[in-house]
Amino acid sequence: MLAKRIIPCLDVKNGQTVKGTNFVNLRQAGDPVELGRAYSEQGADELVFLDITASHEGRKTFTSMVERVAAELSIPFTVGGGINELSDVDRMLSAGADKISINSAALRNPNLIDEITTHYGSQVCVVAIDAKLEENGEWQCYVNGGRIPFGKNLFEWAYESQERGAGEILFTSMNHDGVKTGFANEALYQLSEKLTIPIIASGGAGAKEHFRDAFLLGHADAALAASVFHFGEISIRELKQYLTKENINIRP
Repeated sequence: MLAKRIIPCLDVKNGQTVKGTNFVNLRQAGDPVELGRAYSEQGADELVFLDITASHEGRKTFTSMVERVAAELSIPFTVGGGINELSDVDRMLSAGADKISINSAALRNPNLIDEITTHYGSQVCVVAIDAKLEENGEWQCYVNGGRIPFGKNLFEWAYESQERGAGEILFTSMNHDGVKTGFANEALYQLSEKLTIPIIASGGAGAKEHFRDAFLLGHADAALAASVFHFGEISIRELKQYLTKENINIRP
């Protein structure tokens, strides 16, 4: 079994790392360059950098910021936000990203997944999905940083993304985001049953046990979190030691 991955996430707005609850009420969490360096040194398996207002504001991800963060890392680096065409991917890879994450742009233009994977390979393309469990019991995908419902089902879209060549799915439950009561393990399990590519769990981490459950109950391949790491509530080293004791295959 492949080792499970622990991935801190930098949600960046106006050059600062921020974190909210259910995608709103953002508060500052520190300098992205300093946080990236710290996580790389602390044993994170990867780092995700998301320019969270790029799609909504219709601008490109800050290339210079990506370059500065990448220069401090010795771990794989995924960048997302405002990536709409191949030239954006090229720019991010040249700035030091190892993978790119696409979300709103992929829903609006699914062929973008095919184009990226054809040019750069599946391993470069992470399809991020922000989805919300609606009152009717359906998981609906949202665009523009969780602002606008798109009318597409989470599981159908994840499967289509895989079939178009995506290398990984980064699923964020909007219901669980920032609430710290655990990941959306039932939905994660359904995704793992439907797909053959890795699934990254996002939204809901508040305790070490939540990571364990995402792996054991949700069958996630990786678990991503932000505030519990940014604000020192959980250290990556302690988390990995705990997961090892729980017999989960984790990188040291």
